Amino acid sequence: MTADTAAPTAPSGNLVRTGGPKEDSSWLEHVLGWTLVVVVAMFVTQVGWF
Repeated sequence: MTADTAAPTAPSGNLVRTGGPKEDSSWLEHVLGWTLVVVVAMFVTQVGWF
């Protein structure tokens, strides 16, 4: 393989955003997240997996 056929690379300053959590997440996201945790825990205990 020669240098002419090498795969192109992105510039180091070009950061790719993945849509993950932001530093300024709203309180609603936290409340909904913990609500989901509680609901899953209740389901697991009712089904008998724990």
